[in-house]
Amino acid sequence: MIRYALRCGNGHEFDEWFASMADYDHRQSELTCPECGSGGIEKAIMAPRLGGNSAPEPAATPCGLPACASGQCAFAD
Repeated sequence: MIRYALRCGNGHEFDEWFASMADYDHRQSELTCPECGSGGIEKAIMAPRLGGNSAPEPAATPCGLPACASGQCAFAD
């Protein structure tokens, strides 16, 4: 599955999922804007998702329980 950001001729933007790039090419002439119903849908410019947007993972702890992170783990050395 691939998600494209799309835009109608009136400037409304929306997302749509397609099975493949070929599926988008096949269905493009049938697409209509969900806001105004117009056709002439084109792909909008999309920024790539680069994995750096989330908080870093906490360091691993001996038993994986939340108490380990606070230094109260019964299994820690």
